[in-house]
Amino acid sequence: MHHSNFFSQSYAEARCKFLAACTSLGVSVQSFVHDGKGRDDEELAMDVARIGSKDARELLVISSGCHGVEGFCGSGVQIALLNDAALLTTARETGIALLFVHGINPYGFSWWRRTTRENVDLNRNFIDFSQPQPRNTRYDEIAELLVPQAWPPTEQVQQALYQYIATHGQRVFQEVVSSGQYHRPDGLFFGGQKPTWSQSSIRQVLREYAQTCEKIGWIDLHSGLGPSGHGEKIFAGRDEDLDALRRARSWWSNVVTATYDGSSTSSRLSGLMLLATYEECPQAQSTAMTLEYGTLPIMDILHALRSEQWLENHPKADAATRDAIKKQMRDAFYVDTDEWKTRIVDQGFDATRAALAGLARSTDSNV
Repeated sequence: MHHSNFFSQSYAEARCKFLAACTSLGVSVQSFVHDGKGRDDEELAMDVARIGSKDARELLVISSGCHGVEGFCGSGVQIALLNDAALLTTARETGIALLFVHGINPYGFSWWRRTTRENVDLNRNFIDFSQPQPRNTRYDEIAELLVPQAWPPTEQVQQALYQYIATHGQRVFQEVVSSGQYHRPDGLFFGGQKPTWSQSSIRQVLREYAQTCEKIGWIDLHSGLGPSGHGEKIFAGRDEDLDALRRARSWWSNVVTATYDGSSTSSRLSGLMLLATYEECPQAQSTAMTLEYGTLPIMDILHALRSEQWLENHPKADAATRDAIKKQMRDAFYVDTDEWKTRIVDQGFDATRAALAGLARSTDSNV
């Protein structure tokens, strides 16, 4: 099957392909159903499929759709993996269980949003809400420039934003905008004010499927940052967990980057989803990474995010404006070409095989 056939044009199509792939393998699926409806009035759900023994000591999690619209990319990789008999045989022969988590944020996937229904960036939502929320005061300085009252933004707004970048530098600008903020619900990269449905659901998945594991590998599939078609491997453990970083670089080579040392295209973020394994599965040795596939230049990505947030804040915008902004949003995170999809799938296979090999090695914490 050609790689393009694993990808879809809507959430409903992607979910149908995922469920069909599981059915063809005789694998049961547990669906965590969202209480909302999709763009085409379809059911929304986080679908979970395990291949392998429920008592397996090693578990490899492969997830998609944390950032809604990025699910177009991640779903295609997952469906390709489910259709590869050789890879599934390797997992079975080594006794490693595979856990596919499809559409973690089904609302954003269906509605072509990066965020949840509450406008929450799920990968900023995993914080302790019983404690005072961190305040990104620098975000306030440019909040009205990022998402102005009028769209497209005026020349004055654009010039003020460019001046901020010229003064502080692109790297600082990216950190200010994307690291996470918790006090502007109608802004970008909002981390929420309480746990979302998706956060609660993914924690339940870990409780149900990973409580007896001794070793957990996790590949979380994303898109948007970096050169088009290139999959950056970003360490997704605690900054201080140097053993996990060494394992990640042992599994996926020394090209694994980290946000805390500036080697990644991503800024240092708060409230990361993959850190939930430390809390929900303390018995397990965790080795996790985000596989981030590049699409468009970063300022094009930001423009799409700004316009889509403006649209969310102005629901009465005319249909033509809405359609154009939504298409721009999907195109920012999903390059609908055969060449891009082939590169995406090939790198997904390489990362998965490497993770299976890493999990099959010694349980020594430094391996």
